[in-house]
Amino acid sequence: MALKKPYVSLQTKITLLVCGVVALALLMTNVLISSHIAENTQKNLAEKASDIARMTACSLVVIEALNTQRDDTDIQTFTNYLLGVTKVEFIVVMDMNGIRKSHPDPTKIGQHFVGGDEIAALQGQEYVSVAAGTLGPSLRAFAPIFAPDGRQLGAVSVGILLDDVEQTVAQGRSIIYFGTGLGLLVGIIGAVLLARNIKKTLFGLEPFTIAKLLEERSAMLQSVREGILSVDKESRITLVNQEAARLFQLAGIDIDPAGKKVDECIPNTRLTDVLASGQAELDQEQDIHGVIILTNRFPIIVNGEIVGAIATFRDKTEMSQLAEQLTGVRNYAEALRSQAHEFRNKLHVILGLVRMESYDQLASYIKTIAHDQQTEVNFVGIRIKDPVVAGFLLGKLSRARELGVELTLAKDSFLPESNHPEVNHELITIVGNLLANALEAVANSTVKRVNVYFHYDNSELNIEVIDTGPGMSPQLQEAIFTKGYSTKADNRGLGLFLVQSSLDRLGGEIEVLSEPGKGTRFIVTLPYESKGVQND
Repeated sequence: MALKKPYVSLQTKITLLVCGVVALALLMTNVLISSHIAENTQKNLAEKASDIARMTACSLVVIEALNTQRDDTDIQTFTNYLLGVTKVEFIVVMDMNGIRKSHPDPTKIGQHFVGGDEIAALQGQEYVSVAAGTLGPSLRAFAPIFAPDGRQLGAVSVGILLDDVEQTVAQGRSIIYFGTGLGLLVGIIGAVLLARNIKKTLFGLEPFTIAKLLEERSAMLQSVREGILSVDKESRITLVNQEAARLFQLAGIDIDPAGKKVDECIPNTRLTDVLASGQAELDQEQDIHGVIILTNRFPIIVNGEIVGAIATFRDKTEMSQLAEQLTGVRNYAEALRSQAHEFRNKLHVILGLVRMESYDQLASYIKTIAHDQQTEVNFVGIRIKDPVVAGFLLGKLSRARELGVELTLAKDSFLPESNHPEVNHELITIVGNLLANALEAVANSTVKRVNVYFHYDNSELNIEVIDTGPGMSPQLQEAIFTKGYSTKADNRGLGLFLVQSSLDRLGGEIEVLSEPGKGTRFIVTLPYESKGVQND
């Protein structure tokens, strides 16, 4: 399903989300803290007023004045002093009839206390209330005044105007508002920086693009013919595609290796060595419980740091079959090209004789060609019963004549038709590469001769290819079967390597007899089941 591009970028989403979360968190914090501060502020002010009221009620000046032991004006003087020290709004002392004995406004002295909330205090109770008096709505703390003998003489009310309470609460809230605004600003800056960092980490890609790339990557990894195995920097397996799983199952590894240590599941991967060295390893053979694979190993480097390793590999048998098929096709094509080239030369001769109207010579030439061709075909066909190999050898005979080389099939050669048709391909690989090397070896020799010999006896086939080339030293004889080794050019040394690979599959052997200046003899021995054709 196609992925629709979103209207809002990832960076914008992250910024809005983080800012919203921070703003909501700060808002809830503001509400809770503001409520708590308002409650605590009012409680603290009430306790302050209550303490002042108790202190005033216990004052000897107030007790003696209400007990007629001194003048009432001393109460006003004393409370005015307390007002200046305590910074409360009013301190009102009243007798048992509710008549004021002190007040911030002297004109109110001698009048009845206003508010109606003083009755309980005149009955000996201590409490805090909110009521409206002559100075406006206020928070009032009441305390009864008792004489030394226990008689109640009156009560004292200490008040703080509600405007002052709200102003104190507002000051506390303003600090919270400032902190909230500052926190929101920091949150916005952090959100922007976080969004940019995430965007950078994702290489500037949006989520829908990442999802599309992931789908494409998954499809690509599962569709390739190479096995792919990757590990993280702790050497734990992070990826195994379908082809890799198939090869592991072929090797008897049926468990799911994802998330496990690579060395605990799969032998000889050397991925831990690649993680340690940071060096790639190319075209290496690896044995997995008898399954031979050709693998390439690479470190995964991000920002100069090794974060993992990856191996890509294929079954060596499949690779060898592909290489041999290409070699066989090349040999067949070379044989056909040689025959076509030789036939074209003969047509030119025939055309020339026709134009010269030399019909007698033309007839003789055609008879000679037909006779020689038939003789060669009969000679090869009698000895080589397998038509594929016979046709191949006829092509090589044409190629040798083109190169000026005397290629001879021994008269006592015999090759019956194989009971296993797939062996023909291996024989073409073996004989084709040996003859190609022999023809190249005699290219600069004085005597250019190559002999081929097939001998079949009791389910065993012997093949000999002998040339009159320059020969080989013992050191060279040991190296010629190595993959990639060549005396002619780099990356050409595959022929004898493929010969050895085919012999390994057929269970055969090859022997080299050569001395410098005395030519070379290759002797191949391999098991061979025929269809029962007897030697003529």
